[in-house]
Amino acid sequence: TFAGAGVAFLAGSLVMVLVAGYVGVPPSILMIQRKIEGEAVRRVQVSLSRIEPALVHSVIGAEDSNFCTHDGFDMEAIREALRNNAEGGRRRGASTISQQTAKNVFLWNGGGWARKGVEAWFTFLIELTWPKRRIMEAYLNIAEWGDGLFGAEAAARVRFGTNANDLSGRQAALLAAVLPNPHDWRVDPPGPYVSGRAGTLESRA
Repeated sequence: TFAGAGVAFLAGSLVMVLVAGYVGVPPSILMIQRKIEGEAVRRVQVSLSRIEPALVHSVIGAEDSNFCTHDGFDMEAIREALRNNAEGGRRRGASTISQQTAKNVFLWNGGGWARKGVEAWFTFLIELTWPKRRIMEAYLNIAEWGDGLFGAEAAARVRFGTNANDLSGRQAALLAAVLPNPHDWRVDPPGPYVSGRAGTLESRA
């Protein structure tokens, strides 16, 4: 029945969140997609304690400045994005790191209200059951940095020949600067826009 299917979804999603939160994040749908497309997918999971804090600070500055205080949804940013889009300005999103983590870990890229609704549910669950440190840790272990690189450790090794916990402030800022569009924006070498954006993030970190 419909009610039974709903209960099964709610229970199943909670189990998925608990497993990912306290056992480990499995390969994402996007990773599988990249493999099917022929890319060599590289990811090395590390704990947050093995990621340079400057990267955490830069990512918060670049992606979600209210990450530490919101409950998964930045209502102020949502209102601002809606107002800006309604006025015909450059389209902007208001997706938080928590929402991006929910999408990257449990769902797939793409739009549609149904997918956004499921994303919101998973965002609610991870905010309910995971501490903020775990959300950030999961995000930095599954975010895509282009060329089949997933997670900060793989990105640090390939882009800079170092480990995630040995990134310089500049390197951390460059990785954060390209996160919105890692396929078109490069860190090796960075273009003028990425370089300027990284400079701003580095000064704030």
